[in-house]
Amino acid sequence: MTPDELGGEIEYLRTRRHHVGFGEVRRHLPRALPRRVERQVAVIILYDNPFSPFTRKVRMVLFWKNLAFESIDGLALSTLDALGAANPRREVPVLVDGDARVVNSADIVAYLDHRYGSPLALPAEPLRRIEARAWERLADGVVDAILHDVSIWTWPTHHRMDAPPPGLLEAGRRDLQTLFGTLEHGLGEGDFLCGDVSIADIALFPHLQSLKVLGLAPEPSTCPRVCAWVERMRALPFVRRDLDVVRRGVAEKFRGREASPYESERIVWRGDRLEWLFVNGFHDWWAGELGAGRAIVPRSL
Repeated sequence: MTPDELGGEIEYLRTRRHHVGFGEVRRHLPRALPRRVERQVAVIILYDNPFSPFTRKVRMVLFWKNLAFESIDGLALSTLDALGAANPRREVPVLVDGDARVVNSADIVAYLDHRYGSPLALPAEPLRRIEARAWERLADGVVDAILHDVSIWTWPTHHRMDAPPPGLLEAGRRDLQTLFGTLEHGLGEGDFLCGDVSIADIALFPHLQSLKVLGLAPEPSTCPRVCAWVERMRALPFVRRDLDVVRRGVAEKFRGREASPYESERIVWRGDRLEWLFVNGFHDWWAGELGAGRAIVPRSL
């Protein structure tokens, strides 16, 4: 997609915003920006979604850096074609910044650090950076896989009438307990995982914050450091802004509406989400989902 084509697509989406009613396009401006210069701000375009942990990670980094950006809910049915033009896999997030188009949340965060500088999500000190990236990979890989795979039956978009396969929730609970122990040890006596706030904390927070809804949250009696860290993260201004986006998304897209703006039958499966499912013995269940047309795998080209 050329810059002119992208600009036309964004303008089309802007004009449709008030007719569709789901708030697919929203502009986020830096805090304390004088009203008279709002129109002069060069806006980054972010294809995101209010609820995706990967887009929440990028959104928090943008808020933290106080960058202006315009978000497009790329997973809404009305904007899927625009997302597909930006990323053939139709996955969020995708960031468009002038001539740069960046796919994959980790690559987007690295780009934002390199392009816009402080505050740095990736620590400048090499060993700390390695440590932070390891935590980010853990969040993006196995933690996301567990939360995705065990939560399907709670999604407001998919009203499943069946039950999880026997043993699935127990496998998730078991591996989450291992994760909590790893986090307790990693936090030690510090406030955050890598000294100061970093991508390690930002990548993990959306997952840990969602566990309460699933009844899988860590207990203060056994994981006091993790529970204190969650509350510490909640108190950060850029995290509060992201939580506001999530709450607004719930109100706009689900409350008082008969139909969801998202896909309501099929589920996209990929990478770690399949790996965790298969290693725990649920390949036959997934084959049934594929045969029934409820499971799809994205194309890269």
